[in-house]
Amino acid sequence: MAVYTEIDETQLAALLQRYKLGCALSVKGIAEGVENSNYLLGTETGNYILTLYERRVKRDDLPYFLGLMDHLAAKGLACPTPIHDRDGNLLNEVAGRPCAIISFLNGVWPKKPTAKQCNELGAATARLHLAGKDFPMHRPNALSVDGWAKLVADCADKADTVVPGLAHEIAREYDALKAAWPETPGRAGDRPLPHGVIHADLFPDNVFFIGESFSGLIDFYFACNDYFAYELAINLNAWCFEADGAFNVTKARALLSGYESVRPLTDGEVHTLPLFARGSALRFLLTRLYDWLNQVPGALVKPKDPLEYWKKLKFHRQVLGASAYGIER
Repeated sequence: MAVYTEIDETQLAALLQRYKLGCALSVKGIAEGVENSNYLLGTETGNYILTLYERRVKRDDLPYFLGLMDHLAAKGLACPTPIHDRDGNLLNEVAGRPCAIISFLNGVWPKKPTAKQCNELGAATARLHLAGKDFPMHRPNALSVDGWAKLVADCADKADTVVPGLAHEIAREYDALKAAWPETPGRAGDRPLPHGVIHADLFPDNVFFIGESFSGLIDFYFACNDYFAYELAINLNAWCFEADGAFNVTKARALLSGYESVRPLTDGEVHTLPLFARGSALRFLLTRLYDWLNQVPGALVKPKDPLEYWKKLKFHRQVLGASAYGIER
């Protein structure tokens, strides 16, 4: 269960006194998630999500995350809305942790995504990018190429205990990607790339459906400003590989066509998609590998297998162009 910090009845009651939500009727830890402590909270006015932000999430970033959800919900994007307390605050504190209460979103996440769900995800991703265009706050992507250097160094000594030779392969890949990566959002040599707010973590467990119809996005705690095409590359990695490691081009084509039904990609975005797919695969390989090698004693959540993304990275290394993802230009 993804609960690192426990709260007792007295602490919860004191927190709820700051809101107009009534008394607590139930509170239950939520099993999904690896970054924060999450509870399903039932009160006299309905169901909510109570999130306690753990040490890996910087407190200074929370106004961006919560303000973004507020902004996107006001723009009509289906996502949870942070609840304002009696003084208008979105952020509070309980059990020594910063916390927020978020509206409850109906739906379930897909264990085995279908091509139709991939198509709906693509369209929802484009709507997110458009809705965030006038969000006034800015947060650089701390887990883009410049941020990977520390993870590479931190994992170097133990990476070979997972797979022999992995440390060398990661270092080589990082050097290649850093040399090819666009330096500044909005510039990619002579191919300017659109950029703005991205979610940066649209894995299936962060996208809800009712049946095969999209119902909303959750968990904006990696959101930042970066290239829109990089977000699509994250989505391709998260949604378009099967359990046996095979890449499903039908799902990829559905995802990208869904996106382009709302916001057409530029030629520059299509051109850089293979690069970004490799980069996003390395990003999740590194964070998973770091967590795997630095497991917290007593934590109630099991780190995810880093080798899943090592296999995906090896696939992208062989890709010659965006046609491998089902898109032609």
